[in-house]
Amino acid sequence: MRIGIGYDVHKLVKGRKLFIGGIEINHSMGLLGHSDADVLIHAIMDAILGALALGDIGKLFPDTDNTYKDIDSKILLKKVYEIMSNKGYRISNLDTIVVAQEPKLKDYIDIMREKLAEILNTSVDNVSVKATTTEKLGFEGREEGISAHAVVILERKDN
Repeated sequence: MRIGIGYDVHKLVKGRKLFIGGIEINHSMGLLGHSDADVLIHAIMDAILGALALGDIGKLFPDTDNTYKDIDSKILLKKVYEIMSNKGYRISNLDTIVVAQEPKLKDYIDIMREKLAEILNTSVDNVSVKATTTEKLGFEGREEGISAHAVVILERKDN
């Protein structure tokens, strides 16, 4: 068994679509980033890479490489999944939280869980997505950005 944690944050800006957990969220602002800035997928990738002691997504997919400019983060997550699988691991449990004052995410949670489980080739029962506000405190509370946290447990595929 291996455990990894991930964290990511992106600034909210006008003129970009908002992607969280592999789906488009209806909102007046989107997240700024080199890729599509899917903060939840980025935290998940860092958790998986951390569990495998392979660094972080910046090491694998640097923002100095135009190959990844505006790329769909689901494509990057699939690459991280393939690395994990090739090393002989699968998802045992993934627990995540998105911190955003707005938009409210409760109506999107189950869709996110299904999309993430599909990409990670695991049961939706192994994927938890939660959302919270900060009661208007901090950068998330002021709607300047959104952050996400992820914890993953990987197990050997032969177990």
